[in-house]
Amino acid sequence: MTTASVNPVLRVPPAAPAQAAAHFRASLSFHADVSDVAAALAAGGDPGFVLLDPRSTESWDQGHVPGAVHLPTALIREQAGQLLDPAVPVVTYCWGPGCNGATRAALALAELGYRVKEMLGGFEYWAREGFAYETWQGPARRAADPLTAPVSGDCGC
Repeated sequence: MTTASVNPVLRVPPAAPAQAAAHFRASLSFHADVSDVAAALAAGGDPGFVLLDPRSTESWDQGHVPGAVHLPTALIREQAGQLLDPAVPVVTYCWGPGCNGATRAALALAELGYRVKEMLGGFEYWAREGFAYETWQGPARRAADPLTAPVSGDCGC
């Protein structure tokens, strides 16, 4: 069988199960799902992490997750010690999957000694999944997008 005739998905074979398990376990230590973050925040009490929005003030005003801490990436090195407890994990988010602002903020925090995860999907998926958010005009909410969230019930994943 030639390389050209191999299924493009399997052109590079899947990793061995132990390697795959290590990779996916590591991935979960770096990322949090929007739905999981929302569930942890909605449960009441201390969720065990701080949610951090590293976007500009203009972006924050356009829409942000209720309860998030606003700390633009450019100010993290200067202000993180005043706003964040190094003993509490931080979850960063930015606009959405096409933006690496949450990654840059997570890197800056990790370099300062914070334990950190990124919220996959960012603010875009927070809003698309129908979770409430805040704007400079007050609270807002959109209907869940059926392409990103179940119409009823839970996604089961």
